[in-house]
Amino acid sequence: MAAGLAALLDDIALIAKKAAATTDDVAAIAGRTSTKAAGVVIDDAAVTPKFVAGVSPARELPIIWKITKGSLVNKLIIILPIILLLSWLLPGALTPLLMLGGFYLSYEGAEKVLEKVGLGGHGEGEAGEDEAGERDEEKDQSESALVRGAIFTDLILSAEIMVISLNEVADQPLLTRALVLILVGLMVTFAVYGVVGVLIKIDDIGLAIAHKQGASEGMKKFGLFLVKGMPKLLTAIGIIGTLAMLWVGGHILLVGFDELGLHWPYQTVHHVVENFEHLGGAVTWLMETGFSLLFGLLVGALIAVVVGGVKKLRAR
Repeated sequence: MAAGLAALLDDIALIAKKAAATTDDVAAIAGRTSTKAAGVVIDDAAVTPKFVAGVSPARELPIIWKITKGSLVNKLIIILPIILLLSWLLPGALTPLLMLGGFYLSYEGAEKVLEKVGLGGHGEGEAGEDEAGERDEEKDQSESALVRGAIFTDLILSAEIMVISLNEVADQPLLTRALVLILVGLMVTFAVYGVVGVLIKIDDIGLAIAHKQGASEGMKKFGLFLVKGMPKLLTAIGIIGTLAMLWVGGHILLVGFDELGLHWPYQTVHHVVENFEHLGGAVTWLMETGFSLLFGLLVGALIAVVVGGVKKLRAR
C-alpha cells in the first residue's frame, strides 16, 4: 500500500513538473509570438483614442472598458475557434489567410501615407462634404454606437493579431496553439487598452497637476508639459503605427509569395541584404525591415489606386 502510494505521488509530481514546464513554454512562446504582431498592436493603440474624442471625461474610461470587453470577445470567442478550426482542417489556408491580412495592412498603411502627402484620401468638393457630414453624424452618435464602431474596428485588427500569432505556432500541438493564442489575446488586449486608458487621461492628469494648490512651479510646468505634449505623443504613435503596419504587411507578403511559388521578390531582397551582412545584425535587420516597408508601401499604394478608382466609378 505504501509503495503504491509512493508511486502515485511520484506520478503526480512528474505530471506537475510537465504541466509547469508546459506552462513556462506557453508563456515563453506567447511572449515571442506577440512581438510578431507588434505593428498591428501599435496601430490598434493609435486608432482607439479617436473613439473617445469629444466624449465627456467622466465617460472615457467606462467606454474604454466596454471596448476592452468587446475586444476579448472578438479574440477569444469569435476569432480563436475559427482560426484553430482552419489550422486543424485546412492548414494550407493559413498562408493565403495571412496574406489577406498583409494586403489589408499594406493598404491601410499606404492610404495613410498617401493622405499625408496629398495623393489620397478625401479631396475637396463632394468627398470633403461627405466626410464633414460623417464627422457631424459621429458627434451625434450615442455612446453605444461609438462602442460598436470601436469594437468592429478592433475585430479587424484582432483578426490580424491572432492570425499572425497562429502562424508563429503552426507547428505546435493543437492544445499548445490554443493556450498560446489565449495568452496572446489576453496580453495584447490588456496591454493595448491599458495604454489607451493612460493616454486619454494624460491631459487630465496634467491639468490636475498644473492647477493643484500648493504645487511648485516645477510641478505646474510639468503638468502643462503633459497637456501640450499629448497631441504630439498621439501623432508620434500614429506615425510609428503606420510604419509598423507597412513593415509587417510587406514582410508577410514577401514571405507569403515565396511560399506560394513567386520567389523573386523575397529572393531579390535576400540577395541585396546578404551584401550588408558583414556590417552586423542590426544593419541587416534594418535593411530587411526597410525593404519590407517599401514593398508594403508599393503593394498598398497599388491597392489604394484601384480602390480609389472603383469608388469614383461608383460615385459616377
